[in-house]
Amino acid sequence: MTDQPLAATLVERLDRMESTEALRQLAFTYALAVDARDLDLLVSLYVDDVRTADGPGRAALKAVFDKSLRQFTTSSHLVSNHLIEFIDPDNAFGLVSCRIEHEVGSEWVTMVSLYHDRYERRAGRWYFRGRIPARLYATAEDDLPLGDNKLRWPGGTPMVGNFHDSLPSWSAFWGEGGGAAYDAAAYDVAADAARDTPITRLRGTPRLPPAPPFFF
Repeated sequence: MTDQPLAATLVERLDRMESTEALRQLAFTYALAVDARDLDLLVSLYVDDVRTADGPGRAALKAVFDKSLRQFTTSSHLVSNHLIEFIDPDNAFGLVSCRIEHEVGSEWVTMVSLYHDRYERRAGRWYFRGRIPARLYATAEDDLPLGDNKLRWPGGTPMVGNFHDSLPSWSAFWGEGGGAAYDAAAYDVAADAARDTPITRLRGTPRLPPAPPFFF
C-alpha cells in the first residue's frame, strides 16, 4: 500500500518525460517535413479533425499547405527554443522559436517566427491541435529588418509582424498601448506562481493568437 503513491508518481514523471521528448520530436518533424515538401507526413502530425479556413480535416489542411508552400522553393527551418506547458496528461501548449531561410525567386529571405502550439495526445500519440506562427521579421538578405514593417516579403506589401502582439509583456515593458509603464523597481511575485504555466503567463491567455495573413 505504501509503495502505490510512489509508484504512481514515478509512472507520471516518466510519462511526462516521454511526452516532453515526443513533443520536441513533433516540432522537429514538422520542420523537416515542410523543407522536404512531404505534405502527407506534415498533415499527419495534426489531429484528424483539425480545423482550417477551408474546412475540417487533413485533406483540407494539405490543400492549405500546398498553396502556401508554393510561395518559395528551397527552405530550411532551424528549430531552437521549445517551451512546453502541460494542461493535463493529454493536453499541452508549446512555444517554439524557429529561424527559416527561403529561396524566393532571385532573393534569399530570412524569417524569424515563434510558433504558438496546442498539442493533444490521442490513442497514445501526440499531435498538433493548432499551430499559429507569430512573425518577428521576414526580409531579403540585403534588407535589414529595421523599423516597424519588418515583414517585407518580395512582391508583397510591407507589414508589421505579429510576434510582439502575441506576447503582451513586450508592450508592458515599453509602456505601449495605453498600459501602465513597466515598473523596474517592483518585483512581481505572481511570476513565481506562474513558473509552472509560463506559456499562459507569456501570452496572457490560454488561447492561441489570431492567425497571420499568410500561413506556413
